Order: sequence, then structure tokens, then C-alpha cells
Amino acid sequence: MDARLALAAVAYEVNTAHIETPPVDWTRIGAPPAPAALPLTTPPGPDPDATPVAALLHRASLRLRTDGWCAGTLTDEYGSLCSQGAIRKESAGDRDLEAQAMTVLLEAIRRRFGPHVESVPSFNDSWGTGREPTRMLEQASVLADSRGI
Repeated sequence: MDARLALAAVAYEVNTAHIETPPVDWTRIGAPPAPAALPLTTPPGPDPDATPVAALLHRASLRLRTDGWCAGTLTDEYGSLCSQGAIRKESAGDRDLEAQAMTVLLEAIRRRFGPHVESVPSFNDSWGTGREPTRMLEQASVLADSRGI
């Protein structure tokens, strides 16, 4: 097997010797740029005349994108919010609407991650970035819109 690998390496060198390759400028090579925490485009959401719960969940996902995401508290000292904090802020004190939104969000989370997820706060706090919690708010918005709630 060693002889075959050596022969293949020689054949590769011979077969690719005629291909010109520009020299690499090693001074321009560095660490890859850090990925953006969240895309800057506004995610598609329910239509503006959507049902109340769907609209609330969509506004909450936009709120996380603009104000920032946090874990372990509803709002941190910088004004960032967790999933429940964003829903609470966007519900403007309507506790019934907030409860409906939390129920739909928990169902969307359990559909994606399984029935072992205990609550929205425990799901939110299990992430290092707000990418997945924000995505789940968007999916819950679509779920609520499809149900007409």
C-alpha cells in the first residue's frame, strides 16, 4: 500500500506541474472574521394584519434583534432581553396575550428540540447567543399565524 501511495503522489506532482498557481501573500492571511451574531436583514413575518399572537411573537423577535439578547434575566443592565422579556415588553401589559404567546413559543421549541424542554426561560438560558431563541420566536410566529391566533 505504501508503494501505491508513493506512486500516486508522484503521478499527482507530474500531472499538476503545468498548472500555474499564484504565490500566496502570507501577510494578508489572518484569522477569519467573526460571524455576525444575527443577520442584519429583517426576517419575513406574518402580514401586518396578522393575528395578535403571531404579530406579538414577530415583534418580539425583532425586539431581540434590535435591543440584543441576554440569558438568566428578563432584562440585563444594557437593555438586552431574553425571549420572555421581549414578549413581555411587546405585549404592553396584556398578560393573557403574553401567556398565549409563551404557550405557542414553548410548543414550537418542543416541536424542534423535543419534549424534554421544560420552559421557555430554561431554553433561552441554555444558549450562548440569541440566534436560536430569536429563530424560535420567528417559527412560533409562523405557527401562531397558521392557527389564526
